[in-house]
Amino acid sequence: MNFKPLTLSQLGASSELAAQLTSSLSLGRVISVNRTLLTVAADEKIAQATLAGRLLNTAFEAEDYPTVGDWVGLREVADTAVIERLLPRQSLLMRKAAGRTSSAQLIAANVDVLLICMALDQNFNLRRLERYLSLAHASGALATVVLTKADQASDLENQLLTVNAIAGSSPVVVCNAVAADGLRSLEQLLKPQLTYALIGSSGVGKSTLINRLLGNGTLATQAVRQSDAHGRHTTTGRDLFQLPTGSLVIDTPGMRELGLLDADVDATFQDILALVVNCKFNNCTHTHEPGCAVQAAVNTGQLDAQRLRNYQQLTDEQAENTALRGRAREEAKINRMFGSKKAMKTAMQQARRKRH
Repeated sequence: MNFKPLTLSQLGASSELAAQLTSSLSLGRVISVNRTLLTVAADEKIAQATLAGRLLNTAFEAEDYPTVGDWVGLREVADTAVIERLLPRQSLLMRKAAGRTSSAQLIAANVDVLLICMALDQNFNLRRLERYLSLAHASGALATVVLTKADQASDLENQLLTVNAIAGSSPVVVCNAVAADGLRSLEQLLKPQLTYALIGSSGVGKSTLINRLLGNGTLATQAVRQSDAHGRHTTTGRDLFQLPTGSLVIDTPGMRELGLLDADVDATFQDILALVVNCKFNNCTHTHEPGCAVQAAVNTGQLDAQRLRNYQQLTDEQAENTALRGRAREEAKINRMFGSKKAMKTAMQQARRKRH
């Protein structure tokens, strides 16, 4: 991938960022992550980067490593750069790593606005949108819902009504990347020097959107299977681009699995929380209890039963993953201090014998 050299100001840097570094380090931003390969941009310079040994030795979980969008302190070595320091983040989007694990997978950092892309074709899925919104609300970034492929919508008016109801205070824009002026509503939202990240499932048209916004064919795109509207993974890494307007945009791979980790489910389901306060019992599970205001709303049609089921599912998933992560962190802490649980028990026994 060819990246255009940018000034720190164009990359979105503030004077406060540079002030956090000593004179021996220069400020840079991670603009590409492709597996283990990092690319950083400094003041009109671009270089491949490695992590300093000290940073590697003190990194114990995924959040301790840099991801695309991160601000870092750099030490230049020939044509490469060494990342000596990871600066505090203003926002961080992450998900649970795929499989039976409690570890996190970082998606993007220091994003101002997350653009949650959902296609209006067969891929239209309100329950998936609720999941994305739950991750977005916990990231520290604002969220905007971008509805793509408007030309393939089966019932645009009704789809837009339902999405607006779920999105709450998050703006919703409709796009058609194949029409000449199909991106006007999105382009009007993008501001210079702010960072945006496009997230969404495979096949929703994220790379096509960025190509249109860039005004060229920088990113490869692939056709969507007509049988199920599912796309192939066009984007394999995570890259940060500057648009002609001066806005910064991060393209991310399509996500087939979106496990919750440190998500804000409650922020996505404010309508249900407003009903919960009227339940008869404080420990109401909203399944069978008498005097349940939530079930009453379902029975009258005020609340969609599928939305309630998804709220319960996401809440349970979040609680389970949080508990798993807590145990994993405790085990990692023990391993760092003692090497293993067995070694910890041995040390405790020795300490007790000394006291007696």
